[in-house]
Amino acid sequence: MGYAMYEHRVEAPRDSFMEAAQREMIAFELREREFRKKLKKDRAEELHMPALKN
Repeated sequence: MGYAMYEHRVEAPRDSFMEAAQREMIAFELREREFRKKLKKDRAEELHMPALKN
């Protein structure tokens, strides 16, 4: 019984950490997507081309 309590105590911080890591990854992916979109637009302007969609 003592081991089960210890195991449960270990799981909660791990789950919390995994949720936080997932939120950070989603935020990073959104920033990366916006960065690439801006980079593509800037490059199109530099080459005097219309910006491509997506």
